[in-house]
Amino acid sequence: MNKVSERSNSMLIAAAAFVVVIAGMQAAASLLVPFLLAAFVAIICLPMLTWLLHKKVSAGLAVLLITVAIVLIGLLVGAFVSSSLADFSHNLPSYQERLKALTAGALQWLSGMGLQVSSQSMLEVLDPSAAMGMAGKLLSGLGNALANTFLIILTVIFLLIEASALPHKWVAMGDNAPSKQGFEAFVASVSSYFSIKTWISLATGVFIAIWLAVIGVDYPLLWGLVAFLFNFVPNIGSIIAAVPALLLALVQLGGGDALLAGLGYLIANVVMGNVVEPKFMGRGVGLSTLVVFVSLIFWGWVLGPVGMLLSVPLTMIIKLAMESRQETQWVAILLGPDIKQAEAKR
Repeated sequence: MNKVSERSNSMLIAAAAFVVVIAGMQAAASLLVPFLLAAFVAIICLPMLTWLLHKKVSAGLAVLLITVAIVLIGLLVGAFVSSSLADFSHNLPSYQERLKALTAGALQWLSGMGLQVSSQSMLEVLDPSAAMGMAGKLLSGLGNALANTFLIILTVIFLLIEASALPHKWVAMGDNAPSKQGFEAFVASVSSYFSIKTWISLATGVFIAIWLAVIGVDYPLLWGLVAFLFNFVPNIGSIIAAVPALLLALVQLGGGDALLAGLGYLIANVVMGNVVEPKFMGRGVGLSTLVVFVSLIFWGWVLGPVGMLLSVPLTMIIKLAMESRQETQWVAILLGPDIKQAEAKR
């Protein structure tokens, strides 16, 4: 009975600590979001840092080269996307009104065909223009987070410097150091996952931008950026990224071109999600659909719009950390996809 009571007490204490930590994260979201973005960028850059160090490049020069590359890429992307983002945000109310008008017209047509549908009640329950509004809020939240660009880049520099010095510190710790093999396996898994995912997401974003530009949809670079970001959210990320672009194509060009734009998203999702990604990722690095959906809501609630974009990377880090320890591997298995389905896709 005492063991049961002790276990119950420990579970209550753990739950209380979890609530306190989450409340603290939510209160400190304005500070955490830039730091998490910086950590995300640093993890992506870690393989490049390791490669430069293996080529006998000094740690300082390697960090400097990576920082210059980050700044140049950031300036290039910002120059192309910022004007589109501002223009889209300015025109968003007019797009929403036109979409509401199209929806009301479609409902009236259904009523004329004998399907009695209340236009007002249907628009209150299902408003397609809200999806475009959500896209605007997400992009605005990302823009606000990137307003701290100097802080993010500075944090990335310090994280990379610390990563280059970590092996020496590990040797200095001697017998008091934790398991180096387990830590290296965890870091390698996280770095490999994010590196591969970044390249696949980049290819997806470039394809979507080119496809929409050929069709004639406004702001193709913006929708390519959205596709790149939401490709980090498996299963449902491609759907979330496609909805506002397809609605804009419908409002701007009509139903035929909207279907053509949807075909591009379908091709990207099938090829990248079912062919390229499983080939390079292998088995056991995914998340179940339920975990993806819950993490999207949870991290979005805790950290805001940027938390939704970082939801799966954050959850993946937790999963990989659970996998690195034998006593917590069962948690990683619960977070992962159906093992039989994953093996069938190989």
